[in-house]
Amino acid sequence: MEILKVLIPTDFSVQAEYAYLMVKKLEEKTPIEIHFIHVLDVPDTVTINKNGKIETCGEIDIKYVISQKEIADRKLNDLKNMYGQHIQTHLVLGKITDNIINYSETNKFDLIVMGTKGAWGVKEKLSGTATQMIARKSETPLLSLMCDRSDLIIKNILLVHDFKNPSNDNLILLKKIIKAFGAKVHQLQIVSKQTNLEKENVLMLMDKYAADNGIADYENHLLNDMDVENGVIHFNQMQDMDIVCIGTYLKGGLFHTSATEKLINHLFKPIISFHFKN
Repeated sequence: MEILKVLIPTDFSVQAEYAYLMVKKLEEKTPIEIHFIHVLDVPDTVTINKNGKIETCGEIDIKYVISQKEIADRKLNDLKNMYGQHIQTHLVLGKITDNIINYSETNKFDLIVMGTKGAWGVKEKLSGTATQMIARKSETPLLSLMCDRSDLIIKNILLVHDFKNPSNDNLILLKKIIKAFGAKVHQLQIVSKQTNLEKENVLMLMDKYAADNGIADYENHLLNDMDVENGVIHFNQMQDMDIVCIGTYLKGGLFHTSATEKLINHLFKPIISFHFKN
């Protein structure tokens, strides 16, 4: 069976532990190679050479950086002692989100898994979360969650998309999860007020999308709502899904980044986000 290569960014918080527990749940059904990465948030003037020596040409106190690296090294080693020597750990320096994205893409990870505290109101508008920034920029699919999902049983997957423009998308990860768990896919189209003929046409396009992307066990759903975020929340209130899969375009259109990022910050469900083809 093909191994799923997973990267877990960690700041050694409980949210990172949630991410690991989620990965262990996936590991019950499919082989997984687990990597933890910690990014030491320092200016670009601070670097680390091949021998692990810290170097800087800026004004930052190098002794302080060395002490922070030593603390991070100890905590990463604690993870190996706690979870097992089979996990791999990595320490990099620089901007947090950029380094996570670069590391995942350079090393060809199948999935990034992150716990998030979410964000609401002023906090969301001012800064958002690292998780939503990675969802916005990463070519590697992201699985995000807000709480412990170690008891999760994946039977029903909600796939949210604009099926009016069907295409052959990057659903490799979704297909692996479907196969591993024997899960059923629920395709959801958020619609405005439409005639019966228009709805029938959308349903036909949803069938075409499933066929084009090799999804066999599925149901189609149309929901009239004000926007994607509210539609997903309301659908989950009516039909309790186990996990939500939603794509983003880098810009523009109904499924631009904001809908996915709002769900990452607000929805208490595991969410897989990935980039649609433009």
